Parts: sequence; structure tokens; C-alpha cells
Amino acid sequence: MTSAREHIEFDVLFVGAGPANLAGAIHLMQLAQKKGLDLDVALIEKGADIGSHALSGAVMNPIALKELMPDYLSAGCPVEATVRGDAFYILTQRSQHRLPIVPRVMKNEGFHVISLSKLVHWLAGIAEEMGVNIFPGFSGAEVLYAEDATTVTGVRTGDKGRDKDGQPKSNFEPGIDILAKVTVLGEGAKGSLVREMNKRLGLFDGRLPQTFETGIKEVIQLPKDNFFSNSPFNDVHTLGYPLGVSTHGGGFIYQMAENRISLGLVVSLGYTDPMMDLYEQFIRFKRHPLVMEMIEGGQVIEQGARTLENGGYYTIPKLAVDGALVVGSAASMQNGPALKGIHTAMKSGMLAAETMIQAFSLGRFTRDALDLYETLFENSWIKQEIYAGRNFAQAVSKKMPAKAIHLALQVLTGGRGLIDKMSIKEDSKTLSPLRAGMDSDSGRPDERQNYDGKLFVDKLTGVYLSKTQHREDQPCHLVVHDPDLCVDRCYSTYGAPCTRFCPGGVYEMDLDEKTRKRRLKVNFSNCLHCKTCEIKDPYENITWTCPEGGDGPGYTVM
Repeated sequence: MTSAREHIEFDVLFVGAGPANLAGAIHLMQLAQKKGLDLDVALIEKGADIGSHALSGAVMNPIALKELMPDYLSAGCPVEATVRGDAFYILTQRSQHRLPIVPRVMKNEGFHVISLSKLVHWLAGIAEEMGVNIFPGFSGAEVLYAEDATTVTGVRTGDKGRDKDGQPKSNFEPGIDILAKVTVLGEGAKGSLVREMNKRLGLFDGRLPQTFETGIKEVIQLPKDNFFSNSPFNDVHTLGYPLGVSTHGGGFIYQMAENRISLGLVVSLGYTDPMMDLYEQFIRFKRHPLVMEMIEGGQVIEQGARTLENGGYYTIPKLAVDGALVVGSAASMQNGPALKGIHTAMKSGMLAAETMIQAFSLGRFTRDALDLYETLFENSWIKQEIYAGRNFAQAVSKKMPAKAIHLALQVLTGGRGLIDKMSIKEDSKTLSPLRAGMDSDSGRPDERQNYDGKLFVDKLTGVYLSKTQHREDQPCHLVVHDPDLCVDRCYSTYGAPCTRFCPGGVYEMDLDEKTRKRRLKVNFSNCLHCKTCEIKDPYENITWTCPEGGDGPGYTVM
């Protein structure tokens, strides 16, 4: 069975409907109108709807949005709440200590609590009104190149209608080649197209390895009379329990509209304990007495997970190549110390738009024309903000007391610390082997017996609440390159950590009762598209690829 592959040509193609690309598309159209340029612009998004794959905490610094749309509030920006006060707690297992002074980078008073899925849905509506062609349900499967093999000419979208063996079904639709003079990659953290481009074009050559965190988040419906009803603060951050002082990460609780809260735990993927279950750590965080007081009487209405890049300035890739730009989290545009990336992502997209306008004026789309993006970045507030935390991820990856010393020195030296451009291991290289006597089948004691299905839900219920759907009769998008390695080496050395670091319960180590042999079972339909598996797998034996366009989570309030 063969089908002709269509191709469509645009002036600009944005890949991914996150805040970076949507801000970039809107700003591009604004500038084009001022210049009298008639640009044909497209944006593709792998989610079934704009916002269905968008998840963040999120407290948003509105600086970039104000630049993009000074009247954003009167224009209907979906703000959940404005931060009226901050609280920062150090947690022990049974108690808490509120810091008298909130760290400067965590002061959010006046910033906005938002639902990222709602925000990008709103931005997409504005972009469409301005003439941007938006195509949800189309995943970017492959970067297209010119005959020189280095100039990006567009993206091929994923096929639809293949069976689990990869064979075309009766409803098969081949992917479309979308061609553009400039392609803007804003896929989010650990973008699969950026990963493949790096292999060919060396985007990350000479950079420190990108490092990541996984955040597990819920939106919880509270009763009308709740903790935040009369609280002087509605923005809470925590450190300590359940992660302790060695593993970097922390919790957050933000008040939302309609008596809802956004609650989550973020864990650095540089952790060393092979038996750590990220989801169980999340449940332990929720069961802390302070958190229990804040969520009393609540019910989880949506849950999800995602990774975020936190490596900082020295992990930023080449931002421009012939025919393409990289923006947002895919380009390490994250303020790690402040746990914020929406405003930095938006600004990166806006700088990319300014670059493209000049390129169209010049009539050239080679790297020498697109390198303006890097120049604009280096001279913007976004560079200053990211550069100030340039060694943060490296410092918090250390053990105590070295961690505290490095962080203190960075505060005193404006981010430099004892050594500038501190080295750091890739997240896949940090796990310690199982200790003698540790049972790889037992893991850490969990609390499944206490899940009530309302305020505390298990992994599979969490997947259900994410509205994740995948057509099961399609090729598995989670490629395990050597299944035997999982059993012969990974299980014996690390206890199959994928069965614990995946927040969706995708991976299981099965034991055949007859042969007594183990095998890794991959429940890809549970995948939340967080990409933790590709990042943390100690043998780099898992590659995350896009499933059929439109599949995945269905977030609406995350």
C-alpha cells in the first residue's frame, strides 16, 4: 500500500505550541504588519488540542507578556490569581520551619498564578486571529534538510494509521512534508527533533550536558472554606522532606481560581538512589502535616508530569543553524534558581521573531543572518537572568556541605562561585549501583494501601486523571533498543529503575511463572510524555519518540 506524501510550503514553521513559539508567532505577525510584510506562517502541535500537552507550576513573571501585549489583562489573559504573599518552608518528616526571609529569586509577589494549558490556548487564539495557521494533532517526526545535508528546510509530520508492527492500515495517512524558509523548534525539554539535529549539526558541542528535573503536579479542588481563604500568602515553596538535603528538589502549592490549588513536587534527575520512586516521594510530600492542612477536604481533579531543563547558561545550544532556530526549554531557556521558565521561553520566541524579520528583509536565511538571534539574546534581560544562575544546577548536584558552600559563594559572587563553568554529570550517569543486601524487588516502602481515590490516587488513577489516551494498535513510541540489557544488566545492577522513575507506571518487570525469566513490559499507553525515561535511564537504552499525532495527555487546567 503506498500513498503520495504531500508537501506544503510556508515562510515560517513553528514546531510546538508552547509559550515560546506562540509568543514568537504573535510577535512575528506584529512586526510583519509594521513592516508591511505578508508572511505565511504555520504552527504544528503534537497534542490533540492546543494546551492539552502543556503543564507547568505555574507562577509567571509577566515581564515578557507585558512586552508582547501591554493590555494582556484587559485582553482576557486567563490569570488564576495574583501572588499576594510568599511563604518558604523547610520541612522535616513531622514538622516545618518557615523562613523569616524568602530567598530573593523566589519572591513572587505581584506575579501571576496561571494554568499553562489555559494560557497557551488563549495565546493560540490570538495568533490565529493574526493569521497564523495552527495545526493541532500533528507531531514533528523528522527534520528535513536541503541537498547540502545541513540546511534545515522544514519538518515531516508523523504517519497516522499504522498498526503495532508498523504496517499501514486501511485508514493510513502518510506524514506531510511542511517546508519553510525558517523552522523554529520549540518542542520543550529534551525535544526529539533537537536531539536528532544535534547528532548531525553538533548543537551542543562544547556545552555542558543539559540536566533536568521531573515535576509531578496535581490540581486539587478544595472546599469553599479552605486554608487559603484568609491566608496572607498564596504562594508556597518547600525544601527538605521527603527528599532530604542530598537530593535537590522541592514542593510548591499555589492558589488558583474557583477554590483550586496547584500542587507539585519537583525532583532533580541527578539523584543517586536507584530505588527512589518519584511518585511515592510526591505522595509523601502531600502527606506532610503542613501540606495536609492546606489540602484538607480536597479532591484531585487533574494530574500530570513533565521534565524541565535546569542546566543553565552553559548548557544553551547553538541557537541558530542554516534555516532553523531553537527556542524555549529546548534551548535551556530556564531560570533554574527561580523555578521559572515561561517568561524566559516567551522572550526567546520574541527574539527569534525579531531575528526572522531581519532575515526576511535581507532575503537570507543562512546562519550568518539568523545569528542575530544569539546577539539579541546576549544583550537582553533574559541572558542576564539565566547567567546569574549559571552554576546553580552544578552546585545543587553536590552533597552537603559542599552544596551549601558553593551556593553561598554564588550568592556572594553574582553566580560565579568558587569555579565558573562548574562541571556536572549527565543525569543518566548519577545512579549508584544497588548496595549489598538491597532487594531489587522491594524498593522503598510505599503507601498504596492508603490511597483513597480522592485526595490520594495511585499512578494509574493519575494517568486516568491526566486524560492520557494512545491508540494501542500503533507502534510503541518508547523504543527500548536492547530488551535483554534491561534484564541481564540493568535489573541486577540498578533494580530496573525505570519501574520507579516513570510517574505513569509505563514500565514493569514481569516474571514468567513457568520459565522464571524476567522481561521488561512497556505499557506505552500510560505515557505522560514527560521523557524522564530517556533522560534518567542509566544505559541510555530508551528513546522517546512522538506517538501518533493527537495522542497523549489531555490537560485542561494544568
